[in-house]
Amino acid sequence: MISFIGAVFLLIITPGPGVLSTAGVGAAFGFRAGFAYVLGLFIGTNLVALAVVTGVAAVVLASPVIRSVLFVLSTGYLLYMAAKIALAGTKTAFEPAARCPNVWDGIALQAVNPKAYVVNTTLFSGFVIFQDALLTEMIFKFVAVNAIWIPIHLGWLWVGGALKRMELPKATQRLINVAMAVALVLVVVLAAAAQFL
Repeated sequence: MISFIGAVFLLIITPGPGVLSTAGVGAAFGFRAGFAYVLGLFIGTNLVALAVVTGVAAVVLASPVIRSVLFVLSTGYLLYMAAKIALAGTKTAFEPAARCPNVWDGIALQAVNPKAYVVNTTLFSGFVIFQDALLTEMIFKFVAVNAIWIPIHLGWLWVGGALKRMELPKATQRLINVAMAVALVLVVVLAAAAQFL
């Protein structure tokens, strides 16, 4: 059980699209505005976990065509989120990001987030905690994962929001937003490299 809890913590806290976009949304739009986005991520990650547990994800991802389509969609969506974060509050964009990502944006991100599928598959199939009590184990895992997921993501949102509250000069805030967006793009590049190597 301790190894499961440790794995949950390490897999969730490491930078991925959800964590990076949470910090980026906090930095670009503030804690309060970003809370709806984190709620969407929460709903989305639990939907992904349900898809993994029920086997729906395995059936869908067994098709190379569907995997390729989902990869293109996830790459496009993550780049869109990166642009939204990078361009928040700027006048240099063709269409400045005036609206903070909302609940639906969070759900959509998790639906196409490759890390969400990998993490949930690892956690829900890689650790046996209650031998011969599958339902008890699934309930325990959902509770444990969410008990760790929630404070980690709210913490990252708070860090981003703290940067926003510092009322840094606009150029510095823009630099932070761009740095967050670049980190998200790097995750996309790493995922693309893993897909084709």
